[in-house]
This record gives sequence, C-alpha cells and structure tokens, in this order.
Amino acid sequence: MLQVPFIRENKALVIERLEKRNIDATQMINDVIAFDEDRKRIQTELDNTLAESNTLSKEIGNLYKSGESQKANLLKEKTTQLKEVSKELTETLNNKVDALKELLYKIPNVPNELVPSGNSELDNEEIFKAGEIPKLHNDALPHWELAKKYDIIDFELGNKITGAGFPVYKGKGARLQRALIAYFLDKNTAAGYTEYQLPLMINEASGFGTGQLPDKEGQMYHVTEDNLYLIPTAEVPGTNIFRDVVLNESELPIGITSYTPCFRREAGSYGAHVRGLNRLHQFDKVEIIRVEHPSKSYEALDGMIDHVKAILKELKLPYRILRLCGGDTSFTSALTYDFEVFSTAQDRWLEISSVSNFETFQANRLKLRFKNSEGKNELAHTLNGSSLALPRVLAGILENYQTENGIVIPEVLQPYTGFKLID
Repeated sequence: MLQVPFIRENKALVIERLEKRNIDATQMINDVIAFDEDRKRIQTELDNTLAESNTLSKEIGNLYKSGESQKANLLKEKTTQLKEVSKELTETLNNKVDALKELLYKIPNVPNELVPSGNSELDNEEIFKAGEIPKLHNDALPHWELAKKYDIIDFELGNKITGAGFPVYKGKGARLQRALIAYFLDKNTAAGYTEYQLPLMINEASGFGTGQLPDKEGQMYHVTEDNLYLIPTAEVPGTNIFRDVVLNESELPIGITSYTPCFRREAGSYGAHVRGLNRLHQFDKVEIIRVEHPSKSYEALDGMIDHVKAILKELKLPYRILRLCGGDTSFTSALTYDFEVFSTAQDRWLEISSVSNFETFQANRLKLRFKNSEGKNELAHTLNGSSLALPRVLAGILENYQTENGIVIPEVLQPYTGFKLID
C-alpha cells in the first residue's frame, strides 16, 4: 500500500509511473489527497473539541472547590454537548480513515523507473539468455507424453481423485520431485537463507498484508467456514512472519527460504498451452524471501537474480531473464524479473521463477518497520523470488534431457535421486 505522504509529495511522479501499468490514476490520487485533507480537518476539529472539554472539566473542578456550584453545573451542560460532538466527530473520522484505506488498497505499487511500458507479456524485455538448447532425437516427446511412457506422473489419476490440475507423481517421478525440493533448499540455505516450514493456510489479515487481498481473492481457494485461504505461495505466510514487527537496523538483512505446496484456482486457464505441468492448481515451490534496508534492496534483488542463475547453470537448462513491463507486473511489485526455461520438445519458453522487489508496498500494509540510526521507525523493503517453482523445471528436465534410451538425470541431482536415468 502506498503511503499518503509519498503520494502527496510525488503526485505527478505517481500518476506518471502508474501510466506504465496502463492506468490513469489521476482521479484516485486526487481522491486520496482530498480524503486525507478531510481526515486532517476532522482530526483537528476533534482535537480542539477534546481540548476544550478537558479545559472545561478542570474549570468545573475548580468551581466546585470554590463553592460556585451553579456556574459549574452550567459548564457541565456544555461539556455534555462537547462529548456528543466529539463522539460524532470520532465516528466521522473513523469512517473517513476506513474510506481512505479502502481507496489506497485499490492503488497498485508504483513501478520502478526501469519498468518498461507495455500491455502484456509480449512487451517484456529480454535482458539475459544462457544455456545451450539441446538437439533432440526425431521421436522426442512433450513431458506429458514422457510422463505416461515412463509411468512417472499420472494426470488422469489426479483428475479422478480431485480434478484437472492435481497430478499424482509416482516412482522415479516422485523421487525426482523430492530431489529438486531438497536441492533447492540446500542451495538456498548455503547462500545464507534460514529454512522455515510454514502453514499452508492463511487468515484474512495475512492476505491483506502481502497484497493477495483484495486484488487476487478469486485466485485463491477459500475455506469459507473458517475464513482461511490456501496459500498461493510461501511468500504469503513467510512475509507475514514480520507483520506488526519493529526490527533493529542491525538485524537487517533477513533472508528465509521455505518449501510449500501452492494452491491456485487459475480460473479461466484452458487450452494446449496449459497441458501437463504447464499450469496446475496444486504445485510445489521453494521460495526465497528477504527483508532489507531500503538503501540496499536493489543490490539484494541483483543478488537474488544471480542466485537463481547459479542454480539453472548447475541444472544445465537453457534459460532467459525478462524484465516485466508495467502491464505484466503484479499489483504489489515495483520491479519484477521472470526466469523462463526453454522447453525444446514444446518449442516454447516456460516461466519458472519471478524475482521481485516490493519496496515499502507490502511493509506499509504489514506495519513492518525497523528502528534506524536516528532511533526513528522506518518501513523496510520486502523482496521474494521462486527458487524454484518445480512443475516447469521438472517439465524442462524431462523434455530437454530425454534420449532414445530414457531421461538422463542432471548430474547435480543424481546424489539426491540415487539414480541417473529414468527408463
């Protein structure tokens, strides 16, 4: 959530940057400033009313002490009136504060100056590419056919048990999945991230804290009776560890990592491009999350990008990095880089990671602050990234490492799987 002082001091910049998201925010920004003016006016009126009431109360006490009861009783009538006025002003102020907050919830984060303008993924900028695209044999198959051929993932069984988008991993498929999780966590902890095991459901406050609510309510599974939501990513419970927390500056930076299953309704996702592991309702992901000093968060973002690059280099998968345009950047992010692995069998790029800096947007919602060198509370910056999302990494391995004799396991994963080939 944007801060009102920031909006006031940077009105033209905020409107200009939000245009990168294809949003004309002029009216919303003007409304925020007007609402805040009303809030301050009502607050001042309330403060003056309370001050007058307090002054009269002291005067009444002195009058009673001096035996001037009649004058004291007259003033008591006025204080009664002032209490009614202050009650009405308090209610009006609370309504104004709630209305201002609701308006702020609707305004997305201001894109960083590096974010290109654009409407969709077609306008994203490729900034890096690495890895050699393998030449496959003539009978190469997409991963959903390989899964059936080697009996390692059963999409039909998952459909029977739950529905489309809930695959069942079997045998070497399940072991490869487990190997990837362990490998990713080991890489993250070796890089200084502390491992957490997190809840798979969140309450409403946590959803608002990281920006899933109210923006992405329709994308989450909702347990209505308990008003809980299944997590779309470990980012949500992981970042909410720091909700309503004031850190010492010396505690920064903080880095955590977590493996969780993730749940997304993905309403309206149909067609060949979402076959197999390309788009699921339940999938596994290993996440990295950082809480940073504002002056160091973009240096940290570069470090997270380098970290994911190192993992993909070890897996020897061809990949590229995209800087997302305004129209494709998430509601909460100031700057996002997507990693995509090339699926040779499908002849297309598959997104496997998003690494984002949210600056103070989440921290303001979370009330996540640190005490700076001057002893004042300051909002921290939050960042997160997939390190990595398993389904499309697994799809890339199955498709790019397939041979006529089976699927070779990347060398770095073999100590984790205990086997070198799926045949």
